[in-house]
Amino acid sequence: MARDETHVTVDGVEVRISSPSKPMFPDQGWTKLDLVTHYLACWEGALRGVAGRPTVLKRWNDGVTGDPVFQKRAPHTDPAHEFATVHFPSGRSAALFVPRRGADVVWLAHQNCIDLNPWPVRAEDLDHPDELRIDLDPTPGVPFAEVRTVALEVRAVLEEHGLVGWPKTSGNRGIHVYARIEPAWSFTEVRRAALALGREVERRLPDRATTAWWKEERHGVFLDYNQNARDRTVASAYSVRQTGFVSAPLTWDEVPDVDPADFPMDTFADRYAARGDLSEGIDDAIGRLDGLRDLARQDEEGGLGDAPWPPHFPKQEGEPTRAQPSRRRRD
Repeated sequence: MARDETHVTVDGVEVRISSPSKPMFPDQGWTKLDLVTHYLACWEGALRGVAGRPTVLKRWNDGVTGDPVFQKRAPHTDPAHEFATVHFPSGRSAALFVPRRGADVVWLAHQNCIDLNPWPVRAEDLDHPDELRIDLDPTPGVPFAEVRTVALEVRAVLEEHGLVGWPKTSGNRGIHVYARIEPAWSFTEVRRAALALGREVERRLPDRATTAWWKEERHGVFLDYNQNARDRTVASAYSVRQTGFVSAPLTWDEVPDVDPADFPMDTFADRYAARGDLSEGIDDAIGRLDGLRDLARQDEEGGLGDAPWPPHFPKQEGEPTRAQPSRRRRD
């Protein structure tokens, strides 16, 4: 029986694609080869988002109608592949795949990875993030216009504290803003800076923004500071999401009018061909966290200490009670 496979070439390297006709987005009729074709069209931009970063394989083996499997220990199928051993909050470790080539991006699609999920560190320094990530997640019923407003305020706060923000749609309901930083601070320190930034945005837009960790206390747009904790990943630029939309880098001029539905996978190659990689330059815009760390110290002096961590993390020093408010009231 003939094997169901094809081969594609990216940047001079041939990659085998198994089951190219496999349905990945049944409602749209898009196959695994359609997904590969997307990454072939924008591989340089997609590689910029993951290059040199330990990357978790989020495998949609049954397409978007099934549940993804998060595979931290990547298969060793190619001697050209690179791996880095990372350590998790649980104390365990694993060798994560480290993309370096356009062929590696396409190989991830071959592994049924619809979206790409890198750590915010480089393989050369696994304990010091070089990327601050601001994840803007609207609470149910909040229109996307509110996300755009909060994103613009995030930009202002970043600039006031010496950092350059690079926006992109999340490909789902939100917006991500990344800022490159010097790899001089731990995950805990970067997370604390993200919390300080979120609280400053919250002060400026109290009716529209929140850093409340517990869903029952949230309103408006949640600034998820915990996306900067160790072992948390965010879908990188040019990733396709389960919605069928692309996590598309933007110019700040586009933010006031953007809609996530503007970037379906099947037509995104046209935008990339016309606009190029809008994340180009991000690796040259490196800033420091001193300003946000000063803001965090001001918060602490004013009585605002740490905020809750994700549930699978060990209890942290100075962390408030890790129980949802309604349960605390019942107790």
